[in-house]
Amino acid sequence: MATTPSRPAGVLDRRALNRAFLARQLLLDRRTMTAQAALEHLVGLQAQAPFPPYYGLWCRLEGFRPAELAGLLTSRQAVRIALMRGTVHLVTAADCRRLRPWLQPFLERSLSTTFAKDLSGLDVSEVAAAGRALLAKEPHTVGDLTAALRAAWPAHPATALSNVVRSLLPVVQIPPRGIWGQSGQPTYALAEDWLGAPLETEPDVDDLVLRYLAAFGPATVKDIQAWSGLTRLRAVADRLRPRLVSLRDEEGRELLDLPDAPRPGADVPAPVRYLAPYDNAILSHADRTRIISDAYRKAIATKNAVIPGTILVDGFVAGAWRIERERASTVVDVRLFAPVDKRRREELEAEGERLLAFASDDTASRELRITGP
Repeated sequence: MATTPSRPAGVLDRRALNRAFLARQLLLDRRTMTAQAALEHLVGLQAQAPFPPYYGLWCRLEGFRPAELAGLLTSRQAVRIALMRGTVHLVTAADCRRLRPWLQPFLERSLSTTFAKDLSGLDVSEVAAAGRALLAKEPHTVGDLTAALRAAWPAHPATALSNVVRSLLPVVQIPPRGIWGQSGQPTYALAEDWLGAPLETEPDVDDLVLRYLAAFGPATVKDIQAWSGLTRLRAVADRLRPRLVSLRDEEGRELLDLPDAPRPGADVPAPVRYLAPYDNAILSHADRTRIISDAYRKAIATKNAVIPGTILVDGFVAGAWRIERERASTVVDVRLFAPVDKRRREELEAEGERLLAFASDDTASRELRITGP
């Protein structure tokens, strides 16, 4: 009788890598932990839009309620700030103070490349100094801040000037921006002023890389660089080798990992999950096939880089979802990319109803729509 060839020790196939990753991301089962502890473990949640972090915690934590995260923001225990890859993340106050100095080189490099033409002939340090002086007096909306800067530099586009401040200064977006059920224009304050403490001058880079592996591993050095936006992290990884284990994926690429981190195995069941828009789980690796195929990455791509909510079926992205709101109704619209069996369909419906209840507790009419092949 034919036998299946055994896989070499230390090699993770795609499903085994997927299950290890889901375990780190708190997606194999909902955890009983605080929102602050989850933010700390996940090294923040991506937050280009105000409310995705709430959905990100809902799909990971047992009994999570929006007021818990809103309370962290209003009490200044968590903040929204441009960090990894130059995108807005919601992180704990302590991680804001650690991460922003580490990522500053990427933000400066990104500014000089993205806005090179618009910033030509401009001394960006002068713009940053002017922005700091304005924000030291009081928080400013982005519109008011930009208007003040344009009065001094009228020849340069408003977007470029506001991005000088966003990139060169550690500015946080303060409430009511990001508070569940409220609206508000992005309003900047200096992180040091808002938090009442300075940023760390020498953040522990080794610790940050180890925390990435705890939340996103096993991972290659390229994955760590893709998550952070930084380059030349090979030296950090090499320095940490005595504290790590070395694995391989099916293509032979080296995966670094923490010795005691969970690697539950390819046969562990993975429940249906409705991931948040912009969820870190699908945006934090150079090779994202551990959770989403290249074909489905194209299916969710948009011209304006808006990343929709996605559906995990058997651990991998199998569709997308969005919420449609009117005054008295909320609809969760699900689009599947491939057929699912009856059991998975029932899981999708049950989890979708839970999402509806979470998202629409103030509306009378609720509807879950699931379409697809």
